[in-house]
Amino acid sequence: MPAGTLYRGREGMWSWVAHRVTGVLIFFFLFVHVLDTALVRVSPEAYDEVVATYKTPLVNVMEYGLVAAILFHALNGLRVIAVDFWSKGARYQKQMLWSVVTIWLVLMAGAFYPVLQHTLRTLFGS
Repeated sequence: MPAGTLYRGREGMWSWVAHRVTGVLIFFFLFVHVLDTALVRVSPEAYDEVVATYKTPLVNVMEYGLVAAILFHALNGLRVIAVDFWSKGARYQKQMLWSVVTIWLVLMAGAFYPVLQHTLRTLFGS
């Protein structure tokens, strides 16, 4: 690290990286979603084939990842707003990040079965 640099690559850096990565993943999903939805106007048969591939266990796990990305991005975005607009936000940014991670983990644990039940039933039976 260069001398005099305040940014040391701690929690704030990882939060920044995760926020950008989740934003790009969400953008990619929206791009694919618009394309596959537009396919219904071009070829309804092709659209049906694409939608059929979405019912696979792999895509279901990717949906869980999408839920994780959206939830983290939203919670971290609220934290960023608090850091930017609350006078004490910068002072408590580390605690707020750990609160975001804790809330995210609890909500993701709660979403595990509802989102992945199709895959779990496919792989392990009813």
